Amino acid sequence: MCLGVPVRVLAIEGPGHALCEDRGTQVLIDTLLVGEVAVGDWLMTFLGAAREKMDEEAARRSLAALTALEAIMNGQEADIAAAFPDLVDREPQLPPHLRDGAVLS
Repeated sequence: MCLGVPVRVLAIEGPGHALCEDRGTQVLIDTLLVGEVAVGDWLMTFLGAAREKMDEEAARRSLAALTALEAIMNGQEADIAAAFPDLVDREPQLPPHLRDGAVLS
C-alpha cells in the first residue's frame, strides 16, 4: 500500500526537482509529473514523486488524517471525527462496479 504525503515546496532544485518540507523533515521531490512549481506550493507525493498540486486546506486535512493514523498505530488516542470529517455520519459506500449485484470475473 502506498500513502500519499502532502509536502510544501521550500526551494526549487533545478529542473524537475524541489526541496520540500515533510512534517519537519526536508526531502527532495521529483516534480516532473506536475510541471512547474513555486516556493510555497503544496504537493501530494507518493514515493518521492509529486503526483498533483493541492491547496493548503486540502494539505492540512491530509496531514491531520496522517497524524491521526500514526497516533492510532502507536496505540494513542486520536480524534477520528476531526481527522476524517468526511467519514462522520455516513454509511460506507461500495465502488459502483461492486454495487447492485455486479459480478467480478
